[in-house]
Amino acid sequence: MQQLWRHQRLRRSTLCLTQGQPLRVLHPGFWNREAGPDFRRAIIQIGDAPPRTGDIEVDRHPTAWFQHGHARNPAYRNVVLHVVWNTAASHPELPTLALEPHLEGRLSELVPWLDTGSLLAIPPGTLGRCYPSLQGLPHESLAELLTASARKRLEQKTQFHRIRSRLTDRDQSLWESLFTALGFQHNRWPLQHLAEIVAEEACGDPRTWEARLFGLSGLLPVDPPSTVEAVRLFRDLWDTWWRERARWSDAILPRQVWRFTGVRPANHPQRRLALAARWRAEGGLPERLRTWLDQCASEDRPPGVLLRKTLEANLPTDSFWNRHWTLRSESQPLHLPWLGESRTTDIAMNAVLPWLRAQAEAAEDMHAVRRIEALYFQWPTGQDNGRLRQIRQRLFSLTRPRLPQGAAIQQGLLQIAEEFCEPGGSLCKSCLFPELIPPS
Repeated sequence: MQQLWRHQRLRRSTLCLTQGQPLRVLHPGFWNREAGPDFRRAIIQIGDAPPRTGDIEVDRHPTAWFQHGHARNPAYRNVVLHVVWNTAASHPELPTLALEPHLEGRLSELVPWLDTGSLLAIPPGTLGRCYPSLQGLPHESLAELLTASARKRLEQKTQFHRIRSRLTDRDQSLWESLFTALGFQHNRWPLQHLAEIVAEEACGDPRTWEARLFGLSGLLPVDPPSTVEAVRLFRDLWDTWWRERARWSDAILPRQVWRFTGVRPANHPQRRLALAARWRAEGGLPERLRTWLDQCASEDRPPGVLLRKTLEANLPTDSFWNRHWTLRSESQPLHLPWLGESRTTDIAMNAVLPWLRAQAEAAEDMHAVRRIEALYFQWPTGQDNGRLRQIRQRLFSLTRPRLPQGAAIQQGLLQIAEEFCEPGGSLCKSCLFPELIPPS
């Protein structure tokens, strides 16, 4: 069903909702391989109403909307169309399309087509307007284009630190970008917001900081966990939070701002809060990061290895979090790392290097600026994710497998998406990026 919708194997001129209104599909959306609705950023028009941009959910039967919990899941609040197989029943407030009556051929004819590689094929309508120009671009020219985009992204992130350092102390912008990077792609905003809330707080006891961040996040559970060691931590956190709760009552975040579906255990907000609490309690991380930059020039070990060691310095080796992902997870047989290689790369590219660059510029240390930029452009490729795959597919389809490598190139792709693809929408409306691509 997802592939039939994705490739629009439908009689598109006669589409009609189960509620009776005619439907036009201006863009089917982008296939979502992660948690949440099946297609993102689709554009549809119902009757004579203006076109709507939103998400598409595909289920066999309309009742799945409630059975699967979509109706109460904030991740589905932007769904504009529910695609089902064949039924006249539907939710009265959710536009619904039954696929089977509108197939462009018999299902027995379409099944063989599904076996010919359609899962990997990119529907023509989902390719960007820049695709033809990028296809013919020589590898060297493409590398220059993506490098320039990556440089602009580094400059924008450096500018954030320049501005914030004028409004707060020079280390606060680092805390905000570190917290944001810990949020990965799903929980960036609430973690950044927590860093802003506690900006004026001094270093102190790690348990106080842990209780403070857990309480402010709204993620400190009311019911105790089941294991003895978790109950002990739970009580310690609440004993501390009770004394601070009244002071912070107006700043507590609602639990709904956090996303848990599709989040790996290592990136669970509770675990990230525990790490952030230890960084803020100890307070020496900013100075250690300045020292790390000098170490990169004097040691043979890879910068990522040195950075991870720096980020994990002074962290306890016998705490609850060394064996547990969350407050309610089972104890793990092996010691759990605080950070992995991919998260270290994300922190380097989005937080540490831009912050150090702003610091070096403020001190007019151009030698340090050049070293920081060299690290940025030499950093190995980070972990792939659904967003990067979607960007590559939209810009290059699958017909150009050989792309420039490096974490900075990934940053360049993200910059193009944020600067051009997202403002231009799914239809590439008024997008200027094709005009910026040099002739092949």
